[in-house]
Amino acid sequence: MINKLLIANRGEIALRIIRAAKELGIRTVAVYSEADRASLHVRFADEAVCVGPAQGKLSYLNIPSLIAAAEVTNADAIHPGYGFLAENATFAEICHDCNLIFVGPSPSAITRMGNKSVAKETMLAAGVPVVPGSNGIVATVEDARRVAHDVGFPVMLKAVAGGGGKGMRYVEIPSELERAYATARGEAESAFGNGDIYIEKFIEQPRHIEIQIFADSHGNTVHLNERECSIQRRHQKLIEESPSPIMTPELRHAMGDASVRGAQSVGYVGAGTIEYLVDKHRNFYFMEMNTRIQVEHPVTELAMGIDLIKEQLRVAAGETLSVKQHDPLMHAIECRINAEDPMHDFRPSPGKIESLNFPGGPGIRIDSHIYQGYIIVPHYDSLVAKLISYAPTRTEAIARMRRALDEFVIEGVHSTIPFHRKMMDNADFIAGNFDTKYLDTHDWKN
Repeated sequence: MINKLLIANRGEIALRIIRAAKELGIRTVAVYSEADRASLHVRFADEAVCVGPAQGKLSYLNIPSLIAAAEVTNADAIHPGYGFLAENATFAEICHDCNLIFVGPSPSAITRMGNKSVAKETMLAAGVPVVPGSNGIVATVEDARRVAHDVGFPVMLKAVAGGGGKGMRYVEIPSELERAYATARGEAESAFGNGDIYIEKFIEQPRHIEIQIFADSHGNTVHLNERECSIQRRHQKLIEESPSPIMTPELRHAMGDASVRGAQSVGYVGAGTIEYLVDKHRNFYFMEMNTRIQVEHPVTELAMGIDLIKEQLRVAAGETLSVKQHDPLMHAIECRINAEDPMHDFRPSPGKIESLNFPGGPGIRIDSHIYQGYIIVPHYDSLVAKLISYAPTRTEAIARMRRALDEFVIEGVHSTIPFHRKMMDNADFIAGNFDTKYLDTHDWKN
């Protein structure tokens, strides 16, 4: 049993975890930086502890402060949410050493799947299709040239410790390789403290499809179908949905089985997501595994009729998996509402929310931590809300999302609401005809 849970995160995911814990009768402890003192997760937790100043590295990434907060409040478990320390194997190990339940996979699973080169080798050994490319890191630009020649241009350079598009470069022709290699290494070193790079064949017109998996400590592993995440800019997802418009029963079965094999090969326990690129012929290739709950987990929850956060807490406490594998029951679409100006290249827009109205009605869910008068600070991710619609069909889910976006009002800062409203009327989106480069190659504003 988990009696008291510390949430080592902030914003909407911290509030989401608090709500799930309270419904299970688990007491909650919020941690916050000085900039987040007025946040809703602080207000609604049973206890709250300040862990440092605004900068993330001095607060939400400060492992000694987080462990001290758990000890002083007598918490017996820590949920890392997503981002920050969610995929930090050292943090998970320290939690175990301090007799704290870490709501997530083992440190060894995080380590193996967190290094993208090792993850690729692991998946290949498990019989999961992988993108052709280097066998591990490419230590020199000469190695990079050799691999790129073998697999053929265009190629992608990727940081082994990467995420969110950092340390990633597209190389179309041989003359671009040397500069791209140096740039990718430098960016990776700056972002992750690890400049190692690997190479993959660039998959043209790819779809970004991910499979939600769940496993317990009793040997049970299931997949909970797919999420379509192809509408993105600079490798950051903007719209997710389930089921995917391109999915067939055969493809779902193949991707699901491959994902279960991959998870079992590392003794995975908890919630995880295996991400793939799918080409126009419906061939799929392993891209990476996220060893945590995803931002877009509500899409699966509403499509499948389950609560992934509650299941995380039950499995972390040693219970047997209660969710069952089945086809989606509903169609769900999530729009990420960021404090960004979509008309000016999605420029961040911090500031005070002067007026706010959340949409409602049938088939609408909002996950958010903002309120009227809330000040969006520039220190963290710009996500302020997740708007999710769900209905028996994709057509109905789009119509509900369109209606909800019309009701959604945020004044005082720019938001991505106008972008999403445009996309809900976009003929290609409605038809399901898009790939990961869609926003780069189409004028969505008109």
